[in-house]
Amino acid sequence: MLHTNEEVARCLLCEEAPCGATVARALRALRFDNLWTARELLSQLNDLEIEAAEQACIHYDRPIRIAELRKAILMPSGDKSAASESTASTDSLPSLELNFCDLVCENPFFLASSAVCTNYEMVARALEAGWAGVFYKTICKQDIREVSPRFDAVRKEGTPFVGFRNMEQLSENPYEEDFDILRRLKTNYPTKRIIASIMGQSEEEWVELARMAEEAGCDAVELNFSCPQMRLTGLGSDIGQNNELILFYTSFVRNAVKIPVIPKMTPNIMTMTQPALSCFFGGAHGISAINTIKSITMSDDAQVSGKKTVSGYSGKAVKPIALRMIYEMTGNPILQKAGIERHIDISGIGGIETWRDALEFIQLGCRNVQVCTAVMQYGYRIIDDLKLGLQHYMRERGIVELKKLVGEELKNFVMPSDLDRETMVFPKIDRTKCIGCGRCYISCQDGGHQAISFGEDRTPHIIGQKCVGCHLCRLVCPTGAIGMAKRMNK
Repeated sequence: MLHTNEEVARCLLCEEAPCGATVARALRALRFDNLWTARELLSQLNDLEIEAAEQACIHYDRPIRIAELRKAILMPSGDKSAASESTASTDSLPSLELNFCDLVCENPFFLASSAVCTNYEMVARALEAGWAGVFYKTICKQDIREVSPRFDAVRKEGTPFVGFRNMEQLSENPYEEDFDILRRLKTNYPTKRIIASIMGQSEEEWVELARMAEEAGCDAVELNFSCPQMRLTGLGSDIGQNNELILFYTSFVRNAVKIPVIPKMTPNIMTMTQPALSCFFGGAHGISAINTIKSITMSDDAQVSGKKTVSGYSGKAVKPIALRMIYEMTGNPILQKAGIERHIDISGIGGIETWRDALEFIQLGCRNVQVCTAVMQYGYRIIDDLKLGLQHYMRERGIVELKKLVGEELKNFVMPSDLDRETMVFPKIDRTKCIGCGRCYISCQDGGHQAISFGEDRTPHIIGQKCVGCHLCRLVCPTGAIGMAKRMNK
């Protein structure tokens, strides 16, 4: 039995892939959850082409089983109609245009202020690839000196990494050079959104840098109140943890420039509500959240000259934390209540790799999303599947405007005390998928309610009198053999 997600995760996503452009693009689409494009491309290839692609595949152990992947995602009969039905011309796909801080953006996908956008050439390549805009790497007047090495990864069971440790600070370029880069970018890409991220040490510096951004033609300015690894105190997340400083610096910049002002918030606090309110009362047009989480990695590779320190953590592992903090803002009636005279638009950041990740942020009320770690790992090319995946999803639901998805899940959130505690859902085992590994039994015995029996025939059975419907068994099953039955009274 081929597990499509596991097999495609083995693909190295090679540069100039030997397997051929069509196969490589299809595998990349599968990796980033864009099943529609993968079906379309693989349906165009014959068996000989697939066989040649497998033979050309380079890998550290064995080639990707491309033929089996194709068989798994196309109709069992080999009929290509399923592919053609789900992959109509891209001309018929919905527009991803969305307003953010009164700026019309061609799509919601921006580069986050980070190592992925540090010079003109990098940003230009990203914009030409299809990214709607950039929050350029934070500009400051300090002397930035970086360490080496500055990155580390947290891995799990063969995955490239689930979390990413980052000690990078701000732009190392002279600030005059960075504003010249931004000026050239806006001149050469007038339909893209160019946003300057800045950080000052005083009221005067914040205002000076913001005005320079406005003079350079930037569409907006982001205030970095969140970088967790500054070597000097009173900068970055030191500001983001102080509600008064957030209010003051936001107000200073807001009164100094006419372009939108967007504070970038730190997650290294207990709740995002009070800092967000400080942004609101300071006159901010939007909020970016979240920046990296203060963390420690202990591997020897994490050392700098034999020493270790606290630094920022990002990647897929931080997404649930980011979503929680986004909800604290978008669910706040003062910040987002419909019909109020002024509201704040939210730009979501944190663990976005696929279009489904981005969709979760949008459904919680974000009108813009930023990507960093996924670009560092996979490159600017992921924008193709971010856009196409979201567009195909919208078409399947009959949605023609992306704004219809903004905040649509907020109505489904309640307090824990309001959750249904009178009914439960039993797990249900699909015998055709169960391979008798016993993982469900082990987890239920040692981490659950001993509600699964497992005998010599290697067949698990749910013990209804003991089962509480926690569904730990479903989560640990490696073959997806455990699903859900109907909800019923306890």
